[in-house]
Amino acid sequence: MSAPVIEVEDLYKSYGPVEAVRGVSFAVQEGEVFGLLGPNGAGKTSTVEILEGLRTPDKGKVRVCGLDPQKAGYHFKERVGGILQQTNLPDKIRVKEAIDLFAELYQKHVDTSELLTRFSLTEKSSAFYKELSGGQKQRLALAMALVNDPQVVFLDEPTAGLDPQVRREIYDIIEGLKRAKKTVLITTHYIEEAEKLCDRVAIVDAGKVIAHGTPRELKRSGAGSTRIEVRLARPLANGTLAHIEGVADWREIDGAYSMHSTHPPRTIVALVKQLEAEGNELQSLEMFSPSLEDVFVELTGRRLRE
Repeated sequence: MSAPVIEVEDLYKSYGPVEAVRGVSFAVQEGEVFGLLGPNGAGKTSTVEILEGLRTPDKGKVRVCGLDPQKAGYHFKERVGGILQQTNLPDKIRVKEAIDLFAELYQKHVDTSELLTRFSLTEKSSAFYKELSGGQKQRLALAMALVNDPQVVFLDEPTAGLDPQVRREIYDIIEGLKRAKKTVLITTHYIEEAEKLCDRVAIVDAGKVIAHGTPRELKRSGAGSTRIEVRLARPLANGTLAHIEGVADWREIDGAYSMHSTHPPRTIVALVKQLEAEGNELQSLEMFSPSLEDVFVELTGRRLRE
């Protein structure tokens, strides 16, 4: 296997007393879409900004295309593109002016008119930035990030705050980058985004990578194959669920009981019998296929977006 395009080894970054990144390590191969999945404040943005050369690490090693982002200068900038969590341009800059301006920052760039067409912005080419919708602004940010035809693309929460339709449009663009064999690093707190787009995922929490692998590998690593979530008329005695047949682990979350079962039918039958014996009532029962959310809950004891 060739050397990784992105290498992060034992990375640390603090802001005063706050340790944002605490020993993060991962590697991304050429042509991969790699996701950093975690809640807000997990250290994802700090990690990406270090990789983009926007922040200096306190400790650790990072390489992008074999280059140190802090030292490579012009050669590094020519190879990468990215969007930040928030992109703000002057209100009265026009769409085509913005793309042309970014194009002039690079020695080589793609045809900006083709970018306008590719990102469905041709009809808005003369519009002021302030006149664009949220989705149009994000498509413009993506167009500017790709104006130099980069080898590596960093996308920090690319769909945060967008409505479902616009999010699907952004997904299509990222799928296009994947088909073009670009190396893409995405940060996200959307479970479905990571599962749909990413070849591999690193789950990040409190500045650390707590699990990594393909979405399928991570879901298979769960304690059980099926998640069962129930709401009851009265709380159960502490530890009751641990003795229900098939239950691999359980937690109480938001007033509901969530358990992973290796034998769901047996678990449900045993649970109903236990409730009848205690004079308790089952108010609702839902079954879920394994998800990355389940992995996060198993590892941290809380939901990803609490």
